[in-house]
Amino acid sequence: MTYKLFLDDIRDAPDNTWAVARNTEEAQLYIKENGFPYLISFDHDLGINENCEELPTGYDFAKWIVEEDMTHGVLPENFEFWVHSANPVGARNIESYLLNYLKSKKN
Repeated sequence: MTYKLFLDDIRDAPDNTWAVARNTEEAQLYIKENGFPYLISFDHDLGINENCEELPTGYDFAKWIVEEDMTHGVLPENFEFWVHSANPVGARNIESYLLNYLKSKKN
């Protein structure tokens, strides 16, 4: 199955062709059930829990993706990602991490 995944705790996906996950746990479960998407759009800040503690971020999810791929080789060959986060530092961290990994994977 090929699909697009939109990770964001608040925003709606651009249209109805996206699967939506509101947090990293939902995103991981969706991928485990449906395989890896060919495109992921990341938000960085994914809210807080009932104890006012920050939930795992889009950057944490990016690290999980890399770990899964390094362990199981699961990323599609045509994998792409976008970062739509309003947090510029968080967005840069996600972009740098994934770009560096994908570059090293090609070499």
